[in-house]
Amino acid sequence: MNRRTFIASSSLAAIASSFPTDLFGAIAQDASDEQICKMKFDFAVSQSLAGKPINEVIVEIGKTFIGVDYGANVLDADGDEKLVVNLRALDCVTFYENCVTLARCVKMKKTTFDAYMAQLQLLRYRDGIINGYTSRLHYTTDYWFNAEKKGIVKVVTKDIFGEKNVAEIPKPINFMTTHRESYKHLKTDDANWKIVKQQEDAINARKDYFMPKGNLHMFQDKVNHGDLIGISTNIAGMDIAHTGVAVKIGNKLHFMHAPITGKKVQITEVPLHEYLAKNSKQTGIIVARVNKV
Repeated sequence: MNRRTFIASSSLAAIASSFPTDLFGAIAQDASDEQICKMKFDFAVSQSLAGKPINEVIVEIGKTFIGVDYGANVLDADGDEKLVVNLRALDCVTFYENCVTLARCVKMKKTTFDAYMAQLQLLRYRDGIINGYTSRLHYTTDYWFNAEKKGIVKVVTKDIFGEKNVAEIPKPINFMTTHRESYKHLKTDDANWKIVKQQEDAINARKDYFMPKGNLHMFQDKVNHGDLIGISTNIAGMDIAHTGVAVKIGNKLHFMHAPITGKKVQITEVPLHEYLAKNSKQTGIIVARVNKV
């Protein structure tokens, strides 16, 4: 580490322990990913987050991303698939997966950049193994199904809302293979397309459930602070159109997320059911609860 990097890293560590979480976003724009990671861990230590339940750690880590720019297609790099780390710009998936990854590291007291990258790879890739584009988990229901197999989360939608209050996510799920021109690693690669088609077939053989948005206001108390939220959609062939983290403000359920291009990570001003009511393409939510470590 050269002198300039050392000074920057030390300054960020001091900032991490003293600044409100909603100022991290602006600060992080001038730091490297490794420095930002260290800043998050230093903040966790300063706030004694390792002693708190993991759902609370997820929310507190998430708040340190407030103000960070939305970044579109941040994982779709050219060339061979590799672990992409980008804590400077986030899409809705990389936002929640970084919250979970950092929180798991804090709880395990493994707070090095290498430990962070190992946990990120475990979460992002099928069975934690990088083996080309198709080893990355693309559909949210498949992502969470695999995360459940790895013992990281439990999908609790039907459990918390009750079987009579949920509906099945419509099938078939095939958006990627029917819109291959939208995916740089599918549009000219038949081998990738065939593997993704097989993955879609596996998804379609399972049943996934969502809570319709019209009833969510009656059941919002069933969702925990720090749960992961997937927003279901009526877009043909797609399971989940958006993701984020549940945040309880008083007795109201809000939503922390990376919204769209041109926006920054934020918590919704209105409760989640009101946020969903404004979008005709959003039909409800699925919920995953991160396991203790």
